[in-house]
Amino acid sequence: MAKITIDKKEIEFKPGQTILQVAKENGIKIPHFCWHPGLSISGNCRICLVEIEKFPKLSIACATQAMDGMVVHTKSEKVVKSQNAVMEFLLINHPLDCPICDEAGECKLQDYAYKFSTGQSRFDEEKNHKDKRVPLGPNVMFDQERCISCSRCIRFCDEIAKDPQLTFIQRGEKVTITTFPGKELDNPYSMNVIEICPVGALTSRHFRFRARVWDMSFTDSICIGCSRGCNSTIGVRNNEILRIEPRQNLDVNEYWLCDWGRLNTYKYVNDESLRFKTPIIKTEETEKQIGVAWDEAISKAASELNGAKDILFIASPYSTLEDNYTLKKFAKEIFKSDEVVYIPNIDESFADDLLKKADKTPNSNGLKLLGINPISESHIENLKAGKYKIVYIIGDDISRIPESEKFIKKIDSLIYHLSTKTKNSEYAYVIFPKSTYAEINGTFVNFQNRVQRLKPAVVTLEQERLIGEYSISRLDKFGAQNDTWSHGTRFNARPTWKILASIAKSLGHDFKFENSEEVFMELANTIPQMKGWDYEIVGAKGKNINS
Repeated sequence: MAKITIDKKEIEFKPGQTILQVAKENGIKIPHFCWHPGLSISGNCRICLVEIEKFPKLSIACATQAMDGMVVHTKSEKVVKSQNAVMEFLLINHPLDCPICDEAGECKLQDYAYKFSTGQSRFDEEKNHKDKRVPLGPNVMFDQERCISCSRCIRFCDEIAKDPQLTFIQRGEKVTITTFPGKELDNPYSMNVIEICPVGALTSRHFRFRARVWDMSFTDSICIGCSRGCNSTIGVRNNEILRIEPRQNLDVNEYWLCDWGRLNTYKYVNDESLRFKTPIIKTEETEKQIGVAWDEAISKAASELNGAKDILFIASPYSTLEDNYTLKKFAKEIFKSDEVVYIPNIDESFADDLLKKADKTPNSNGLKLLGINPISESHIENLKAGKYKIVYIIGDDISRIPESEKFIKKIDSLIYHLSTKTKNSEYAYVIFPKSTYAEINGTFVNFQNRVQRLKPAVVTLEQERLIGEYSISRLDKFGAQNDTWSHGTRFNARPTWKILASIAKSLGHDFKFENSEEVFMELANTIPQMKGWDYEIVGAKGKNINS
């Protein structure tokens, strides 16, 4: 294999790789602004200049292909001098906005100014001023003064979103970015330009000035917006989700995340007006719903279920493998029932050619693995006929069943596991407040049959109790302890698998689950392709069951 020498280190490389790519793969850091692994090469920032022996002048590492026998220096005197010059040039008109800039703490320009700049400027004239707070679209704000003209955002719209909406105008020091006449930056992936902007020029209109990143915690998670299961990072302060960003996974979503997934999958987690504060039961005397303690709600549900027949169990493609497996186990072992179904959510108009899938649920493939099928016409006809006296539903809304208004009042007991109020939750006999996807450990299976991990980004009262009970060495089972949880609202919610296990115990069946990983290991052993799996095997990037 061909070899290149970078900073006296001999490295093998693949044909077609650039010097920057080879260096990055081998842990050699070459600064760069305009280069991004998911975009074409533009070579216009010049900070990645390197010295190549026998070349007459410095070359940009991002666009220079590696060649067999090439000798490259990234820290020579010439390179250091060029880096200082590039940084001085970029900072000539750049405003001193770090104290108010949302990018502070994750800004390449800020980092490189410390590492590659001399710390002094010879420019003592008036800086060139441009417009600030320019709304480019519904989700993105632009600060012209901070822009370093790297063109990442323009290339993203052209090459990834396939919707050219941004361009350069003017020349020299007056150059800036704008939308084409009559357009705004409103493509379904517009917010990706915020992360790929290496400075604070492009910021989120939803996150602006809400928190400093060093005051936040960041947790790896999965987007629940559709069956792709894009890898994401949840940003939290004071136990409140403030933003969701893409997390790189080349097998799932590469570097990107759609705007819908960013903005519509977490706000309900924070919403005190929507979340249930306590378990709810309907009193027999007044037929009104009242809040009660967990033990009373569990006892009420167990009493209603004890010896009951004609129960329809409705699983959820929005809930984890662990939750749905426990529901199936609950139905089979206690009630000898196979009447476990789920409600699909297919919307062809939602899908596109980049990331978004028509299946708007994160775990329908997981339900198929567990042998849980979509609700059938015969089930719906039986509901209309009043055959099912009890409907037990987790993490979904019965109103999503077609013509639900024709049978909702025929159900004697509707038992819900819900995070938030729904259209028909007022009819419920018992409501258990279930933890959201951002509050639990668990797994989803995406449309590729890739099993992927969820971890708790915010804590509930239940989780706070567990953190108090268990030693630091065991906290990875329940979510890592974090200073950003020291303030903020804790909702009185529990994971569905744990609620079901508590009811089962009241009915004389001990599932013996101590944590979600134990549920996962048991269910994995029921699926031939997953036999012997645990959370460590699933890993941070997920694992395909066919691999």
